[in-house]
Amino acid sequence: MNSDLSSLRVRDIGEQGLLERLQRFCPPDIIGDDAAVLETLPNQSLVVTTDILVDGVHFSNVTTSPEDAGWRAATANLSDLAAMGAFPLGITVGLGLPGDVSVDWVERLYQGMTECLQKYNVPIVGGDIVRSPITTLAITAFGQVNPGVIIRRSSAQVGDAIVVTGIHGASRAGLEILLHPEISQSFKTEEKAALIKAHQRPNPRLDVLPILQEILKSSCPIPVAGMDSSDGLADAVLQICRASKVGAIIEHKRIPMLSTLNQWVTAERILQYALYGGEDFELVLCLPPEPAFTLVQQLDAGAAIIGSITPGLTVILQYENEKIPDQVLSLSQGFQHF
Repeated sequence: MNSDLSSLRVRDIGEQGLLERLQRFCPPDIIGDDAAVLETLPNQSLVVTTDILVDGVHFSNVTTSPEDAGWRAATANLSDLAAMGAFPLGITVGLGLPGDVSVDWVERLYQGMTECLQKYNVPIVGGDIVRSPITTLAITAFGQVNPGVIIRRSSAQVGDAIVVTGIHGASRAGLEILLHPEISQSFKTEEKAALIKAHQRPNPRLDVLPILQEILKSSCPIPVAGMDSSDGLADAVLQICRASKVGAIIEHKRIPMLSTLNQWVTAERILQYALYGGEDFELVLCLPPEPAFTLVQQLDAGAAIIGSITPGLTVILQYENEKIPDQVLSLSQGFQHF
């Protein structure tokens, strides 16, 4: 970016000037009216999700560039669609800005969103801009899904296997490295880079959906429960169990965690990162054991069956060492906004 553009501020060009610049990121035949019209296929349900990200809470210039903040914002919303079994159609962007934010920062934010969205052929189809004392980003994502294969939190059944689609704790480890660079001295360059990338550039697991649907297509309709692990693995299992009015046993030894962290933090801290670190954006799915096993076999390394759904309402973390007592998990142990 040249110095003239870097010094240009949002207040210098106003709302319409900023909108004109940002419209370059949207398909020209969709924007321009009061709302976007999205065509869907017959026998498809429209799925809509909204996520709000606030400067200093969800991102900061200490740990994320504007491009990374945009990428993470897009991933968070696409991940919510994936957690419903839905394929994305488009997003709208609501942006609250202080007047002294640079135009360069805003355009770089949109560039990061676009880089993520282009991987999945998802357009930005509109949005809104307002003055705000704090930079705030609110994205609404639209997706479609066949009503017969919608993934819901309330569909878990006793006996279901609990599947995670990948390793947990990497994003939190990457965040710690960004906040405290001195602690990464014992890591190899590629290991450090991978952890930072896990935090700054996570990917929504939309790739899981075609595999899951192909597995389930060959049998009678099977309800699948699930959500993403954006607020942590423990949170996802607890939320599913609460919605389904069931309990669960999670086996400690089966949780996919990063062994490379052993040189840096204790095993207890690694477990905390996996259970409560959040922002790994993997899927947590509950389905019968046979298709669950098939799904894990067809996914990348890191996917695993970590436990099962049980009667009752308690979620228990069970250790392979009988000398370590079982731990009852609760939502209060994880991140809560208030």
